[in-house]
Amino acid sequence: MTAVDRVAERPPKPARAKKAVAVRSTLTAWLSRPLADFHLLLAVFGLLTAIGLIMVLSASAPGEVAVGASAYSVFQKQLLYVVVGAVLFLIVLRIPLRTIRYGSTMAMLVCVIMLGLVLTPLGTVAGGAQSWFTVGPVSFQPIEAAKLALALWGAHVLVTKRALLNQYRHLLVPVVPVALVVFALVMLQPDLGGTITLGVVLVSLLWFVGAPMRLFGVIAIGAVSGAVVLAIGATYRLQRVLTYLDPDKDPLGAGLQARQALFALAEGGFFGKGLTNGSSKWRYLPNVHSDFIFAVIGEELGFIGCLLVLGLFGLLAVVGLRIAARNTDPWIRMVSATLTVWLVAQAAINIGYVVQLLPVTGITLPMISSGGTSIVTTMVVFGILANCARHEPAAVSALRSIGPGRVGGILRLPAPEAYKPPPKRKPVRPSTPPRGRKAAPPPVDERRMAGRQAPPSEYRRRDSRRATQDRSRRRDGR
Repeated sequence: MTAVDRVAERPPKPARAKKAVAVRSTLTAWLSRPLADFHLLLAVFGLLTAIGLIMVLSASAPGEVAVGASAYSVFQKQLLYVVVGAVLFLIVLRIPLRTIRYGSTMAMLVCVIMLGLVLTPLGTVAGGAQSWFTVGPVSFQPIEAAKLALALWGAHVLVTKRALLNQYRHLLVPVVPVALVVFALVMLQPDLGGTITLGVVLVSLLWFVGAPMRLFGVIAIGAVSGAVVLAIGATYRLQRVLTYLDPDKDPLGAGLQARQALFALAEGGFFGKGLTNGSSKWRYLPNVHSDFIFAVIGEELGFIGCLLVLGLFGLLAVVGLRIAARNTDPWIRMVSATLTVWLVAQAAINIGYVVQLLPVTGITLPMISSGGTSIVTTMVVFGILANCARHEPAAVSALRSIGPGRVGGILRLPAPEAYKPPPKRKPVRPSTPPRGRKAAPPPVDERRMAGRQAPPSEYRRRDSRRATQDRSRRRDGR
């Protein structure tokens, strides 16, 4: 039997396999489009915003009614902050990234000053921490802005000094000392959750700039040692750790939140009880619309709802790292990767302590938990990521040649600028030669030095012979 006969006798591929190949090729072609990351990021942003508003309304209404307030009071505040965040999202999307980069130094300085002022009588105590500024009915936390400022400013400093980062003093100074000052100010409030997320931002910056692995070993040892000291130094922190290790020891006290969160997730099952039909929000689970809103998602929407939220944050991780990989500007690469890791890590920590994989730290679930400063800052972060997606080289070429596209036309977004590497700077002074070697003398132009007090050379000897011959000829002619 020949090879042609064997190919002819091979059974055809089933229709399901052909459909899978067609779907894969279509998806690959769509993902290779210039603005695929931008559109995917907008989709994740919109879905997380919608889920957050729905779940805040569902989780907060019973508790507000129980205390005699309006069922929509928390939802109305959250909706107002979402509107403010959406306006800032559009503004940040229109600002050139170069302006954001060079304004990060002033933003970092302002955030450090605000973190210092919040510890004075100007700050307000809420939830056991003096971390709020209250102006009339509006309150905000400067720590949220400090996280974003540290990511932008740290990337700016490290990219500016990238040629010197093989030396530890240039790698660590001034980013690490400033970060440690911010850590100290936040821990004086005290706010352990904010300190953890700031640590995530700092480690992400050092990781994506290519710091040596031994430095991360030192950071890990320091973080573990600091966590042990902090846990032992404060009674409530030690109680959180002991509750995490054994939540059944005090089921109606310190272990109430952890137990009720697990009960809510267990009652939800695969498809959930249905929206607004959960029972844990009827004052059984404390802080249900902020820290433990993922438990309400599991109870009312079931495993499918939890999987949807996890899938959206997983897609955010993929898209954010794709934006970093497809850009050429080193600052955009570092900023987009750091902001992505920050949001995804914060979501992982929140979900981790809801399902009892981590101790309770009070970190909110981005875009879903209620909280004005958190939702506004997160929407600004999404605006910066979307702006970074529009600055991918393929996206810049398409937007400047074809046009703004449907979304850009609706939002009237300006065309992004192509990345131009900075010009190479000339050294101010010549570099000193290595020790043990003498620098080679500069080359001497013998022709220009002729007639001056220069050492004897072939040119001078030749001119001297010609002058002597001319003088002898003149004497013979006379």
